[in-house]
Amino acid sequence: MKEPAAVELTDSLAAAGFLCLGGFEPGPDDLVPDRADGCPVKSLLLIGSTGPSLWPFLSQSPEHRDGKPDPLDRYTRRVLWDLATGNGFDVLFPFDGPPYHPFQQWALRCGGFSQSPLGVLAHTDYGPWTGFRAAFLSSDPESDAAASLAPGPCETCHDKPCLGACPVDAITMTNGYDVPKCRYHLRLESTTECWSGCLARQACPFGTEHRQDADTANLHMKSFIGLTG
Repeated sequence: MKEPAAVELTDSLAAAGFLCLGGFEPGPDDLVPDRADGCPVKSLLLIGSTGPSLWPFLSQSPEHRDGKPDPLDRYTRRVLWDLATGNGFDVLFPFDGPPYHPFQQWALRCGGFSQSPLGVLAHTDYGPWTGFRAAFLSSDPESDAAASLAPGPCETCHDKPCLGACPVDAITMTNGYDVPKCRYHLRLESTTECWSGCLARQACPFGTEHRQDADTANLHMKSFIGLTG
């Protein structure tokens, strides 16, 4: 993508609460399907959001106001479908499936990400506050889609404060993230501080300026335990 078009796409994504988290040229092991017209994909751009960046736009959207399930997914599909097709891309979403596309694998191919004890990927700049929302597929090689393969932050984080921050020890180095224990705690303690954001996630020293605000965290926590669609 030439510079003016890339800047325009970046600006259009930002105007809806999204950003490009990187890209790469897919190989056979990346499990990237061909485009709808049968042409092979020469570049994949990973589209996401960070921390509170999406909430101001989502909270004012018709998807959030109509009271129907899955407002985030429906907003994401509407906005990013239009942006992708308007710029000549095919688009894939992480919530379409099964089978589901390997978005975490694709993020690792972009560089700058590492697997964290929290079960999510952490980014050198954004910490554990990225959400993968879509992949834009192009038949043309993109100059900005070459994977840097830079290591993510967890490999150099020796203190790992995230491991000691969970009030119910739902996250450990040996057992990883105990999802049932976390959900049970949230259901049992309706006033717990965790409802304003995962304390283990907030303890991560990377990307602190991209932390979720309380409204965004609460939306995700409700979805996580099934109180919303």
